[in-house]
Amino acid sequence: MSEYYTFELNENVVREHVFFKNRFGITLAGDLYTAKDLDKTTKHPALVIGPPYGGCKEQSPGVYANQLARRGFVCLAFDPAYNGESEGEPRHVSSPELFAEGFSACVDYIGTQPFVDREKIGAIGICGSGGFALSAAQMDTRIKAVATASMYDIGAMFDMMIPKEDRSKTVDALSKQRWADFENGEPEYIPSFPEEPVDEVPKGLDPVTAEFYSYYGLKRGHHPNARANFTTTSQLSFMNYPLLSRIKTISPRPILFIAGENAHSRFYSENAFAAAAEPKELYIVPNAIHIDLYDRTEVIPFDKLTGFFTKALQ
Repeated sequence: MSEYYTFELNENVVREHVFFKNRFGITLAGDLYTAKDLDKTTKHPALVIGPPYGGCKEQSPGVYANQLARRGFVCLAFDPAYNGESEGEPRHVSSPELFAEGFSACVDYIGTQPFVDREKIGAIGICGSGGFALSAAQMDTRIKAVATASMYDIGAMFDMMIPKEDRSKTVDALSKQRWADFENGEPEYIPSFPEEPVDEVPKGLDPVTAEFYSYYGLKRGHHPNARANFTTTSQLSFMNYPLLSRIKTISPRPILFIAGENAHSRFYSENAFAAAAEPKELYIVPNAIHIDLYDRTEVIPFDKLTGFFTKALQ
């Protein structure tokens, strides 16, 4: 297991590497965070925390777990199947069902720990995992509350990236890429960020790409397991899978959407908030951009998250 993290473990928190299988039999890798003084003779509320799309547990999920474990929650940060230190071949495959399943697999594991109250389990999804956490909650009532931070709906993202008039051409090209992948013996994978961190963001990038590069490509957030992007043909499944089509069915379990005031992704949270049923809340962090909610502990509203889950999981 990796010992390279993008943040310092708090002196009052314990981190344990854990492994567990999802319902497809793939072993997932996770980090279990608990307060050092946690009384394990009684049961506590728990949170499962997923990474940004293309990220890993050693980045923002660990940042959240590191903070929330100090506040009395048992926290499990994890790597999605086929990525990070979780199993699955070929590497860097992305799947809407498998990524949502990761949250349920975490609930399987954490709900069987003797010091966890299985009736008090919540989920936090950061960036792309926000959509996956909500998708999981639509089909898994064991998730009693969901919070998202800088949410991305990856299916909607691909819909917006590809004009409707070009959709058939894109599907055709990706379909033919499967032949190339088969003949090459492995799928095409083009990482977005370098193997080693660089000192500055390359010039000429569009603003959104430059923002992500300032996290993933620089020392701030760089991790060798999070070079982002996925196998090229992974796009196909998202183009055929609406993640949030049943978001209303999460009710009466509560949802908290957290977004930065100046985040390019803010509209994803606003759209999902509008589609969700009560109880729900949209919390806007003043002056924050998308990646501020990845690791800036002075900006991420941990008091808000603590209050939300304390009430929702009481």
